[in-house]
Amino acid sequence: MADQRTSFFDEISKNNLKSFLLLFLFGAFFVLIIYALVVIFGGGLFAIAIGIAIVAIYAIIVYTMGDRAVLALSGAKPADKKQYPVLYDIVDGLATANQIPVPKVYVINDQNPNAFATGRSRKASSIAVTTGLLNMMNRSELEGVIAHETSHILDSDIKVMMIAIIFAGAIGIIAAILRNAIFFGGVGGNRNAGVLILVALAIGVLAPILALLIRLAISRRREYMADANGARIIRDPDALASALTKIMNYEKNPQSAPMKNANEITANMYFATPFKVSSAWNWFSTHPPIEERIKRLKNMY
Repeated sequence: MADQRTSFFDEISKNNLKSFLLLFLFGAFFVLIIYALVVIFGGGLFAIAIGIAIVAIYAIIVYTMGDRAVLALSGAKPADKKQYPVLYDIVDGLATANQIPVPKVYVINDQNPNAFATGRSRKASSIAVTTGLLNMMNRSELEGVIAHETSHILDSDIKVMMIAIIFAGAIGIIAAILRNAIFFGGVGGNRNAGVLILVALAIGVLAPILALLIRLAISRRREYMADANGARIIRDPDALASALTKIMNYEKNPQSAPMKNANEITANMYFATPFKVSSAWNWFSTHPPIEERIKRLKNMY
């Protein structure tokens, strides 16, 4: 039986809804963690204030890192307009068509075919591509990749993922506090100390894992949505599917290399997974399976 075809707009709407439901789940999970702090340690409003302060401090740290830090960590350099006229032409054309300021253009000297968008707003955004991507793609495929990254800018995905990273980081910090409280006897004076220790231990160990899984699930949903929106922008899902097929074939090559400067913080920003990830660990991947992305694009109109 043939797969049912879906429209760009249905795919965008579905993944947008799912990603914001996951963000809501993240917020609810954080409130639950704060409630656990109150129950285990007491303190009432003081404990809640500590939780909010942790989020605020972590948010400031993440926000002030900015796109410049991400570009520097990735080894991105400003692209020479004379050397990369096609790249500039595509970025300029897509930005103009979508009525946003033209993003700054960067190139990363890396054979891995990849790209990412960054920036805190549409007015201060950047798109970086690797030399491997530029060498591998024809114009229509490159346009598909840049359209995907432009979609991330249009949909404020950088902000969405920043919120997810902030919640995940704050939950990790609070979980560490709970674990330390167990070792230093922070709940020993309570008559229900035994139960509270078990609860604190469970939260301290499981909360960071669950927070990571939710953050990665949000990242995968935003990738699906950027695929759909990118295909809508250029009205050519086959071009984007073709680009992904070339990247998939590259990844299957035993001689292929992961991104040199990618790390766990920046991995979710890339067009494709910058690491070699086993299909058995899809739940712990920043990106959906590339085969599924291709399949969805081929069934899109």
